[in-house]
Amino acid sequence: MKIDYIFILLLLFTTNLFAQNITLSGKVTDSLNNPISLANVIAKPNDISKNLKFSVSDSEGFYKLQLTKEDTVNISISYLGYKTANFQFVASKTLQKNIVLKQSTEQLSAVVIEMPITVKGDTTTYKTDKFVNGSERKLRNVLHKLPGVEVSRDGTVTVFGKKVTAMLVDGKKFFGGNSKLAVNNIPANAIGDIEVIDNYNEIAFLKSLTDSDEMAMNIKLKKDKNRFTFGDISAGIGNNDFYKTSANLFYYAPKININFIGNINNIGEETMSFKDYLSFSGGVNAVFKGNFNFRGGDFSQFMDNRDVLTSTQKFGALNITKTASSKLDISGYIILSDSDTNNFVEDFNEYTTYTEEKTNKTNAQNLLGITNLNLEYVPNASEWWHARTQIKRTNTTNNDNLATIVSNNTNNINTNRNLTATFLNQNVEWHKRKSKHHTFSAVINYVFDSTDRNNFWSTQDPILQGLIPTDNSQDLIRLNQDRDTQQQNFDGIFKYYWEINKSNHIYTTLGNKLLAENFLTTDQQILDNGDENNFQSDGFNNNLDFKLNDAFAGIHYKFRTGIFTFKQGAFLHNYNWNVNQQTKIHKNKWIVLPDFLAKIDFNKSRKIQLNYNLKTTFSDTNRFANQFYLQSYNSVFRGNENLENNLFHSLNARYSRFSLYRGLLLFANISYNKQIRGVKNTVVFDSSNPNVSQQINQFISAKLFNNASEDFTANIHLEKDIKNIKSKFNVGYNKSNFKQEVDNTIETNRNTSYNYELGLETLFEKFPTIEIGLKQDISRFTSNSTTSKFVTTVPFSKIDYYFLDGFIFNFEYSKNIYNNKDLAQKNDYQIANTSLSYKRENSAWSFKITSQNLFNEEFKQSNSFSDYLISDSKTYILPRIIMFSVGYNL
Repeated sequence: MKIDYIFILLLLFTTNLFAQNITLSGKVTDSLNNPISLANVIAKPNDISKNLKFSVSDSEGFYKLQLTKEDTVNISISYLGYKTANFQFVASKTLQKNIVLKQSTEQLSAVVIEMPITVKGDTTTYKTDKFVNGSERKLRNVLHKLPGVEVSRDGTVTVFGKKVTAMLVDGKKFFGGNSKLAVNNIPANAIGDIEVIDNYNEIAFLKSLTDSDEMAMNIKLKKDKNRFTFGDISAGIGNNDFYKTSANLFYYAPKININFIGNINNIGEETMSFKDYLSFSGGVNAVFKGNFNFRGGDFSQFMDNRDVLTSTQKFGALNITKTASSKLDISGYIILSDSDTNNFVEDFNEYTTYTEEKTNKTNAQNLLGITNLNLEYVPNASEWWHARTQIKRTNTTNNDNLATIVSNNTNNINTNRNLTATFLNQNVEWHKRKSKHHTFSAVINYVFDSTDRNNFWSTQDPILQGLIPTDNSQDLIRLNQDRDTQQQNFDGIFKYYWEINKSNHIYTTLGNKLLAENFLTTDQQILDNGDENNFQSDGFNNNLDFKLNDAFAGIHYKFRTGIFTFKQGAFLHNYNWNVNQQTKIHKNKWIVLPDFLAKIDFNKSRKIQLNYNLKTTFSDTNRFANQFYLQSYNSVFRGNENLENNLFHSLNARYSRFSLYRGLLLFANISYNKQIRGVKNTVVFDSSNPNVSQQINQFISAKLFNNASEDFTANIHLEKDIKNIKSKFNVGYNKSNFKQEVDNTIETNRNTSYNYELGLETLFEKFPTIEIGLKQDISRFTSNSTTSKFVTTVPFSKIDYYFLDGFIFNFEYSKNIYNNKDLAQKNDYQIANTSLSYKRENSAWSFKITSQNLFNEEFKQSNSFSDYLISDSKTYILPRIIMFSVGYNL
């Protein structure tokens, strides 16, 4: 195939370009021969038509510049507080030159202005005008030009290998700190300097007390006007009535900022995915990390429909920040999302002794609203108050048309699922630095989470025979279920930080968390004459009140010595819970949960961290319900009121290494988890049913196992720049063992998976950015009776090219080769997307042609495992879309 040879041709072409560059390298030190980290090294060509070349020294003082052969350049090396060193260099051959900087007596402000990168404490500032060339459209494109900054396709930003966890604009959180909304929507022409703040905490005096390792990026807007509006709007139309419109509008004034993002399309483009939704799930300051787990309600189950047959998406988001006074800031946002999608999935399911062919056509309609209000009150430099209110509401409707084939017997089932959910979170924080040795923090948190579900199944074929008491004489079997959950949380936590000195801290925590939850289910059959056949007399219908109180106290000692940091301590928990249904069960338990943290900071770019925790969790309330309820078209679930807490060991070790001089980025991670006690589902198949098609029906319950599971994971991520080629290597390994009980027989299943990725990316200034690579995933699932192996191989490529002063060409391609070794089944599909855009310099107008699913593929193939099921799936996708769009910059 012609497309397969692209990778070989690109590889041969890019490697031939190595010889066109000359390397200038060396070490920057002070007069005492101490290395200077993050010194600016700038090469300014004598030919003014050529761009600056730039580097910064690494943690050991080493720098490296890649220069065009035979260019004559003026080299300047600068660092805050030192005199700038200058010399001229003719790039005729590779040279190693060490630089000694002498301390300066000049005013610091005069030095800062000339430096593309400045470092002050934990804050690194990029002067973006030193790196951009005018081709950039959005913040994403600007960040791609900055040394040490990476932006993934999903909008995640990393700096020097560390993930940015909060995105700010002029010091204020942008839509709650969401990086994806920022990198994809903030126009490049509005961006001034960019600050990266390591070990970030929004409360300055808490910074040294947290172990959260947060990082923030602050986008400073250009200040050429006191008040200004900027943004862009675009509209596109394509074949087969496809369309897209978007608007990104921003207003900034000294005391008020207003941001609006809007998008309407039917091309499957999601402005907000499940991952983005999680970032809007509420939260508290990082000092309380580990004391809260914000799930944010049952909103996400219908959100992640990326692969669809048809899709209509409407999205709008408004963010307002107001400085009411010198002590009070008010901010808030509103997000609205309305989607209507159609999916078609074909599954081949392997149970322990049965196989099932299943097709499912789904129409999903989801309306989601999120609103958030924040008040920040800072009466003085040593006290800080924060009040947050968040409300979320969703209405979701799913209509499924499902067909299953078991032993040549076909069942057709229609399912209607409706969900209405309301979530309210209110918390108030107080932080006070009493003196340099004593700091206090407190939070009060309240959550109300209500979910109402209605499920309706209808079929003319047998369904759940042997599991539910249906009247099978009816012309149409219609089953109706109402399942409602209401949860309230009342939490209060107090922390005291005793800083004995800079190297020794003692932290004390007191808290109480109360969960009160009600779980109701009603299952019944609607007869042909409209009467109801309620299943209550056969052990169905739940009315469960569950209360869990967690009173806890903790103490931790943290100390530093040299490059080492240690923190060790424990929490003492008293869990008191009541399960109130037909009978009332009360239990009380004391648990000690130790934890340990060790860090080795060799320097800012090389670190090792080791974490150990003994953790405990409680199962969801529905697992305590002791009456039956319908779970799906072929399963009935009943919980276990005698369940107790899960308990497991968690051990994690991480190593990170970053060097601009060596062009090296390395991450290694090893984690091990072992469940001492864990709740697992048990399943009993209706294997004695005379109707063979009904033998896959399942009775599912929950049971507490000793040594329930064990999991080991290892990952390595390596990036290496060799002249103007970046090489990437990822490898991952996972091995897990877990117990399951099928038909009253306990067995241990094993899942082993490997994955790796190899890639090359060009970094030439006047040559297309070309990325080529190969990914492969190998999974092996072993039970007592079967072994299944799946192999997915994905070669991929990407091209970004700016040419002719205004044109940008983008191309993405991947070929997925899927191999089910168990069924000797092999197929492949190719996904390609491309675009060509044009924007003349100093013009507000832009034009773009895009092609989505260029090869018009019909479906994607994948596989999955569960406790007792192996699935092989085909998911059908949108057809080829060709679209022309016009944009206008304000």
